[in-house]
Amino acid sequence: MIGLLSLAADDRPNIILIMVDDMGFSDIGCYGGEIQTPNIDALADNGVRFTQFYNNGRCYPTRASLMTGLTQHQTGLGGATNAPPGPTGDYGVYGYRGYINRNCLTLAEALKPAGYHTYMTGKWHLGYHAKQRWPLQRGFDKFYGILSGASSFFNPRPPRGLTYMNAQVKPEGANYYTTDAFTDYAIQFVEEQEDDAPFFLYLAYTAPHWPLHAMEEDIEQYRGQYLEGWDIIRERRWNRMVEMGLVDPKWGLSPRPRGDQEVDARPWAELTEAQKEELDYRMAVYAAMVHRVDVNIGKLVQSLKRLDKFDNTLILFLSDNGACAEMYDDLGSKSRDLINDPNYSGAVSYGTAWANVGNTPFRLFKVWQHEGGISTPLVAHWPSGIPESLNGGLISERGHVVDFMPTFLEMAGAEYPAQHEGKYIHPLEGQSLVEVFKTGKRNTRDWMFWEHVGHRAARYKEWKITYDKRYQTWELYNMEKDRTEMHNLAEQYPELTQDMIEAWEAWAHRSHVFPRGRRDFQVAR
Repeated sequence: MIGLLSLAADDRPNIILIMVDDMGFSDIGCYGGEIQTPNIDALADNGVRFTQFYNNGRCYPTRASLMTGLTQHQTGLGGATNAPPGPTGDYGVYGYRGYINRNCLTLAEALKPAGYHTYMTGKWHLGYHAKQRWPLQRGFDKFYGILSGASSFFNPRPPRGLTYMNAQVKPEGANYYTTDAFTDYAIQFVEEQEDDAPFFLYLAYTAPHWPLHAMEEDIEQYRGQYLEGWDIIRERRWNRMVEMGLVDPKWGLSPRPRGDQEVDARPWAELTEAQKEELDYRMAVYAAMVHRVDVNIGKLVQSLKRLDKFDNTLILFLSDNGACAEMYDDLGSKSRDLINDPNYSGAVSYGTAWANVGNTPFRLFKVWQHEGGISTPLVAHWPSGIPESLNGGLISERGHVVDFMPTFLEMAGAEYPAQHEGKYIHPLEGQSLVEVFKTGKRNTRDWMFWEHVGHRAARYKEWKITYDKRYQTWELYNMEKDRTEMHNLAEQYPELTQDMIEAWEAWAHRSHVFPRGRRDFQVAR
């Protein structure tokens, strides 16, 4: 048995893992943002915030690692995931099949044998075109949400529709909104539980992922707040983050992207008044989406308190990747008429410059393996497990979403098998966070590795190498002195750079990054 053996079974904590979609590092209040998030902030004030926690830079690779404790390539989700138009994402090799394979356990499959009830609401995005790839077939007792990667928030419909358990269902009520519905079903699942056994709840909001859909009353709270422009808003966030101790002022604030391949953002002063009004509105809709998530987390917290389950529940809140620059236009691209159109489920968003604000103080965005793509806020709240002396504090220990599986196994006193249902199971890649929750410290791993669609990174202690596939060169940064990645030291330290490249290549071959399969997916090495 792994874990907290001193705890009796009935005393084991409940676990709630809350993940938002495409939210930037600095968007919420307790990480420097101006968006009103009092309920998340309260969890941080009475828990801890991590300053160096990482995801995989995009929704489905992060979800694959979060759900299994493995690299996304080990699970089969190295390149793309199944999408509604057809059985996409299968590149014909092990690491690129488009759905999580059977050589991994999900969190639900690992916790269920230990006596946990397992619930999920929200976005799955780990397999679509065969029912054996769905949540109930991968260990969850109950599920309500979307199987695909995105949908309308007001009117999800096939092929990006809603699923309850294993059945397709329609939105309920005239004022339907997915963020509200995902929370309501999460609360319902917990309240329906008839015994006192612990539960695991995975609440995966689609907000604030595109399309820009928000409640009008929420939008009105933010209209006009962004007319000062992205340069001023970003500077204010930076100053608050410095005051909070979230960032080191010696790193400096990375510049707004200008003239870069694929990403460009003009100074606010260069825009017309009509463009400024349009972009104020887009950012207000985005802020309203984040705000509505916070309102719903408050509703979930109140339900836990009514059930007397709040104190012994670990609540984790994070984002699946950095802010999203799609469609790579500072005006946000796509017609404003598509914003809040309930029949639209595609990519209408707020643009590269507002995404740059979301990722304050870091460079680049979702998909890239620079800090702007892979850094996430992580709030942890657990009154029975995190000592009061740590409340409101910052945790600088490095962590990654692969750490959730070993953490939850330890908390549950659960076993991680070498085989499951006759299939080989990959050994875990992460390390438990329980020691961090108890003491604020742990023996952190020296190495961390990333890869997604040709973008690459490795971190060794304070050193990090990154590879931007557009330029096909490795860069070296010192994360203690320059986490905003503005001073490339590769030429100054060529031997260290080469050693780290070789370590990355060894990891990549071990982890099924190679071979890639499908010729048009090949990238230069």
